[in-house]
Amino acid sequence: MTIRQAAVAAPVLALGAALALSGCSIAFPGTQPAADSSGAVDFDGVQSATVQIESVGTFVSPEEGGYEAAGRGSGFVISPDGLVVTNNHVVAGAGTLKVWLGGDTSTTLNAKVLGSSECMDLAVIQLQKGDYPYFDWREGDIETATDVYAAGFPLGDPTFTETKGIVSKASTAGETPWASIDSVIEHDARIRPGNSGGPLVDTTGHVVGVNYAGNDLYDTNLAIHRDQVLAVLDDLEQGIDHDSIGVNAEAITDEDGNGLGVWASSVVAGSAADEAGIQPGDLITRMAGVTLATDGTMADYCDVLRTQGSDAAIDVEVFRPSEGIYYDGQINGTPLAAVQQIAQGGSTADGDYTAITDDNNIIQVEVPSSWSDVDGAPFTDAGGATWAAIVASPDVESFNTTWDTPGVVIAASQDAVATTTVDGLMQPSIDFLNSEGCTAGGVEEYADGYHTGRYEIFDNCGGVGAKYVTLAAVADDGSYVITVNVQANTDDDLAAIDRIVGSFIAEF
Repeated sequence: MTIRQAAVAAPVLALGAALALSGCSIAFPGTQPAADSSGAVDFDGVQSATVQIESVGTFVSPEEGGYEAAGRGSGFVISPDGLVVTNNHVVAGAGTLKVWLGGDTSTTLNAKVLGSSECMDLAVIQLQKGDYPYFDWREGDIETATDVYAAGFPLGDPTFTETKGIVSKASTAGETPWASIDSVIEHDARIRPGNSGGPLVDTTGHVVGVNYAGNDLYDTNLAIHRDQVLAVLDDLEQGIDHDSIGVNAEAITDEDGNGLGVWASSVVAGSAADEAGIQPGDLITRMAGVTLATDGTMADYCDVLRTQGSDAAIDVEVFRPSEGIYYDGQINGTPLAAVQQIAQGGSTADGDYTAITDDNNIIQVEVPSSWSDVDGAPFTDAGGATWAAIVASPDVESFNTTWDTPGVVIAASQDAVATTTVDGLMQPSIDFLNSEGCTAGGVEEYADGYHTGRYEIFDNCGGVGAKYVTLAAVADDGSYVITVNVQANTDDDLAAIDRIVGSFIAEF
């Protein structure tokens, strides 16, 4: 999907020290905003209850790396005591928040985040004590062709804007790179970066949705449906996070559209993600054994959180590009620890890999994108045991018949658990490599938190200086055995060995 979030506007220079909530009360002199019979603003008062939010903190982007910056988004007041709805990606991981009401930059309001949901891309923040103009929610159905208006502060500009359109789809799925929402509203009231979190209102000024995404090329604008917001609003107001571990999350892909994982551009201090050891700039590749972002959206990530629950101990695997190292551990459990490295191959570019599976979707592993020749057919060994298997290489035939081409072959079996051992699985490969004149490096112990076994590295194979790693292991729960054999011909291939060994898994 090419829709890009109507996000925090382009970073502006970071400002000042942290602001705390103050005990003083804010008064709003002058003409009172137009209001309906409930006390909420009507259409003429939309600007008065719409806010601009500036988040200051350290963020890490896949393209630009880490920086301390401030970004701006929008939000809207929903109660006279200053509760504000906005997007999670506007405030998640911010060190400080500054809020301006109705475009009035002469008065800066302090705020704190109460609750958030990265899957819904929603957050509720509390403004300092005051008596605020506020919105009410539209009652009744939201129908196609309903006139709507998108309000907010796009492009970081303090000037309030309001654009008109109609609802083109009253309810559609909202699977995007930064959210996974069952029902969103598609409309053509144009929104821009910085409109994120602003209200989508009807002709009476009542809220029908929360704007969170737009695509200028296709004139597509999306708002989180009112009903989805109201379903979680009470929890967020009470400080109960919903489908959230505390990251500013976005699913990312490589240049070919292959899913790489969920990128954490920032992490909320004290959150489950923070306690687990996830850092800004980490790529979360797998949770609960599920490979994430395979379709370039947050769907897999959010499905895991909805199934397991945000408070459960969830196995997690993370790739840290700044170190070129995989980590594994648990959310709400064992903190992250570096996965054992075998080849020590140096830099591993996160954009050059893709996740692949065998024909039966049992074995999962990440390999260089150039290893696009893949054979995932299962086989039965001489003893009658069935094995799931996958071979990947730039050229599988050349990998199988020469020493000139790198590649990997992985096989896993439940049947063979009772009839073989780790040493028994390794020995045929060791005998073959010795016969080919490879230099043996000695058998080493292997453990990655999921498997326990042994491996050996061989150098100078085939007279072309190839390096070969053979590994055999048993799943820690005893459910299957697995073998991994990787050949490297270049320094980049050496980096691939550690990426492969850090990402393989089997799910029977």
